[in-house]
Amino acid sequence: MDEEYDVIVLGTGLKECILSGLLSVDGLKVLHMDRNDYYGGESTSLNLIQLWKKFRGSDKPPAHLGSSRDYNVDMVPKFIMANGALVRVLIHTDVTKYLYFKAVDGSFVYNKGKVHKVPATDMEALKSPLMGIFEKRRARKFFIYVQDYNENDPKTHEGMDLTRVTTKELIAKYGLDDNTIDFIGHALALHRDDRYLHEPALDTVKRMKLYAESLARFQGGSPYIYPLYGLGELPQAFARLSAVYGGTYMLNKPECKVEFDEEGKVCGVTSEGETAKCKKVVCDPSYLPNKVRKVGKVARAICIMSHPIPNTNESHSVQVIIPQKQLGRRSDMYLFCCSYSHNVAPKGKFIAFVSTEAESDQPEIELKAGIDLLGPVDEIFYDVYDRFEPVNEPSLDNCFISNSYDATTHFESTVIDVLNMYSMITGKVLDLNVDLSAASAAEE
Repeated sequence: MDEEYDVIVLGTGLKECILSGLLSVDGLKVLHMDRNDYYGGESTSLNLIQLWKKFRGSDKPPAHLGSSRDYNVDMVPKFIMANGALVRVLIHTDVTKYLYFKAVDGSFVYNKGKVHKVPATDMEALKSPLMGIFEKRRARKFFIYVQDYNENDPKTHEGMDLTRVTTKELIAKYGLDDNTIDFIGHALALHRDDRYLHEPALDTVKRMKLYAESLARFQGGSPYIYPLYGLGELPQAFARLSAVYGGTYMLNKPECKVEFDEEGKVCGVTSEGETAKCKKVVCDPSYLPNKVRKVGKVARAICIMSHPIPNTNESHSVQVIIPQKQLGRRSDMYLFCCSYSHNVAPKGKFIAFVSTEAESDQPEIELKAGIDLLGPVDEIFYDVYDRFEPVNEPSLDNCFISNSYDATTHFESTVIDVLNMYSMITGKVLDLNVDLSAASAAEE
């Protein structure tokens, strides 16, 4: 271990593994360590016995739930946008050859007490029960504007500069009502709260286009894909990739103490009496607790069920977004469901998550509106975890710390953090122009 590395990565969470893969592919010498004896850190994947140990303190789950081995329950479940930045990053590193993806069946939104399919195109807008007949026509016009919009072709801008016009102003031009704005902003553009309404509209239009393009890609009922056996496959795939590029992975390394020189710059990491030297450290917040601050917490319920979420067309994998306004909250609530069709549970079993940014200390009460949409559950576990973000100045100490995972059930905010960190570490922007078809052969 007494060698010198360009970068030492601490923690094998999703973000750390992606970064370690990107840096290895760039030709840097990377050492990747984790204090745990398993991959994934906070975002690990647990079998049934591990799940029982974590939440019930025993290693004897009831027999009727089936074999422990058949469960791969992701602790931070997030669906992947088919044409999104994460897929581009995965293709860029060629890690896709170790992973098999399958389309996610459904994308739904909660509105006025009911669950509806998210309409994503002008044709779907005309059929959606979310809107009345006149509103449908207005929404169709707006969808066509978004579909035709091209940032580099002023003819498609209809006289509006979307870097200046706010989302609220753009939507007002089409006369859409609050109800329509709610599902467009939260279920299509995937904003986490309503701040976007007062920000430039370009971001929202780009997000809507990404959704529609991703939806068209797999011809499925949603724009999302998910790996077979769950996200726990990602860290392991990156570990294999890293080995190809000469990177080193070490699990079960206690302490992992980050060492600094007299100028306060990182100079190495010590574990079990040995110090590996390095120029930079990349880690999750738990490895440098004095360089982060708490910014919130996520409340969630993890449920094992014997049926799909009701009113989602019997979807075996599905996301339901509950916009903040629908529940009188400050941010959205998310439902995630996956099942034996993605090999994350035994046949006939479904894993559902209800998650939100916590606004109280009572997850049972706070999550009730989401849990009520699930129907009968076999088992339910409640969990609250703190969210941290870095407060250090990486240019001074060469420590690059990721943000904790948020409550969203899709990857969009996570991958933004990864790309920002990559640019800070390397001083360059990652080129995401890749051949997207490289990840499509793996649908089935």
